[in-house]
Amino acid sequence: MSDGSADENLPVIWLLGKTGAGKSSLVHQLTGLPDAVIGNGFSPCTRTATHFDFPQGAPLMRFLDTRGLGEAHYDPTEDLAKAEEAAHLLIVVAKVDDPVQGEVADALAKVRRGVKAHVVLVHSGGDLIPDTQERARAMVRMQAVFAKALGAKVPEVEANLKTGEGMDALRDIIAAKLPELAEVLADAEGRRWLAHRELVLWYAGTAAGADTLPIVGAVGAPAAQVAMLTSLALKYGVEWDWKRRAEFAAALGLGAAAGYGASYGVRQLAKLVPVVGQTAGAAASGLMSFAATVALGRAAAVYLHRVSSGEQVEADEIKRKYSDALRRRQS
Repeated sequence: MSDGSADENLPVIWLLGKTGAGKSSLVHQLTGLPDAVIGNGFSPCTRTATHFDFPQGAPLMRFLDTRGLGEAHYDPTEDLAKAEEAAHLLIVVAKVDDPVQGEVADALAKVRRGVKAHVVLVHSGGDLIPDTQERARAMVRMQAVFAKALGAKVPEVEANLKTGEGMDALRDIIAAKLPELAEVLADAEGRRWLAHRELVLWYAGTAAGADTLPIVGAVGAPAAQVAMLTSLALKYGVEWDWKRRAEFAAALGLGAAAGYGASYGVRQLAKLVPVVGQTAGAAASGLMSFAATVALGRAAAVYLHRVSSGEQVEADEIKRKYSDALRRRQS
């Protein structure tokens, strides 16, 4: 299936639907990329299947689109089998005002016994049926078609692919089924984080390397974290002064750093205590230092985004981002 342009281990979302159902628009809404980029970004990987990697240049996931359903002299069996093997999540996109979904339902039936991907039905084009009750009936009929093909009721979402209404519900489903994509397909804050993720990983690697050396880690890792926070603030256009440091420290909480503070020193604690979350023994572990640095960077990214966007900083959100990131890196 792959043309070698992306990591074979990328999470894959397979888009299944008729031409014009709104698959490209759905990718646009999920990624926030311009329509023109989406339209020109799909690359062929079989005769009728194409893929779109996101983010471009350093992809973390792949969208797969199997085209040609219903075309004369085309048997989709082979392409469907390849897509089924590659996919981690299957999103069926169907326009509410288009009840003729035979080809899509047949394709779904072909893969239902061996499909390993979770399946989600996205009802698009609901704005074309203004009457609420009529639209609801149309979605019930659509659900019945695909439930019969799959052999089970399909989780469903109604989404306006022009305005983005309903996309939060779809993101929640994707996050529940593929947690590793929760941030990749997130809101503006999540996408902004992606742009600076490599910077954080670089500093995390530096911190981890310092922690593998006796004594050096006690200074090197915290120094790397201080430098990371300063660099991130610059990227977000936020002045990293005493006020911002104190506000971020208060939001994140300093209690967990108490054990580490004894070896790090009061002087460094006054600079922000950039090692929040590390225990006294963590300095000896490069792995833990890497994880804590990434978590610190993730929490700082949220804080800096809220500040630079003029939004309210919520301490619970900062702490949750830190804990979630630390947990993922340690698992």
